[in-house]
Amino acid sequence: MRLDRIADDIYIFSSSLYAQVTATALVTDAGVILIDTLPFPTETDEMAAYLDDVAGKDAVRYVVLSHHHADHTYGTYAFPDALVIAHQSCRQLLERYGAASLARAKRETQALDRVSLRLPDLTFTSEMQLQLGHRSLKLFAAPGHTADGIAAYVPSEKALIAGDAMMPVPHITGGDIPTLRETLQRFRGFKPSFLVQGHGDVLLRGEVDEALQVNIRYLDAIEERVSQLIADHESPKKLRDIDIESCGLSRIPLDGLVSTLHLNNLIALYKRMVAAS
Repeated sequence: MRLDRIADDIYIFSSSLYAQVTATALVTDAGVILIDTLPFPTETDEMAAYLDDVAGKDAVRYVVLSHHHADHTYGTYAFPDALVIAHQSCRQLLERYGAASLARAKRETQALDRVSLRLPDLTFTSEMQLQLGHRSLKLFAAPGHTADGIAAYVPSEKALIAGDAMMPVPHITGGDIPTLRETLQRFRGFKPSFLVQGHGDVLLRGEVDEALQVNIRYLDAIEERVSQLIADHESPKKLRDIDIESCGLSRIPLDGLVSTLHLNNLIALYKRMVAAS
């Protein structure tokens, strides 16, 4: 697990075991706000132990889930005394699919044996303010990667914790391009000094706006390329010829996983466009 800080009391934990997924802890004298968790118990335990050392045992008061995906929610069980906050749709999706999905994951991955499903205790649909100690943050809907996505903004530090709405490559297999494009434009409006991606490195002042624009241009590019392929009556096998660099992004981040995510985007977009035609 990697640890970074963007302020004296804001810690970013990044998984070494799965796709550099991130969790963010805001430490106050009144306790800790944890935004997302890590997927495997070994790293969740390491994160919890670190926060015990920094803030006191069982100091996590709130766990905020950016969306329902397993890699962000499976560690929630480790904070039984915390209030879990999420979008209303996140609770609905976990209620509907969470137990079956976790049971399947446990059959495939023994390392998840200790994980148990926790549903959000408090939900919202548009936005809410959260105050703990000296920290105030705004939680707001940030869909596009998924319908239940939320983000958090810490005005005192101009820090935006974006969840998977911002990644080294946008991922829309469970979302949609127009909605994600709107969310990324909204992120630009905050003019953040720091942006914590759902996966990968923290973006710092001077690179945030460019990265947001690059991701928006990527969404435009894959729409254009897939639309042209369909118009030319090309086989979907030709999707593999549309490499990520030709759409404006690098194949290097997330240890190369971005190329797989990119191909998944193309396949999902092709199917949607064909179905709509």
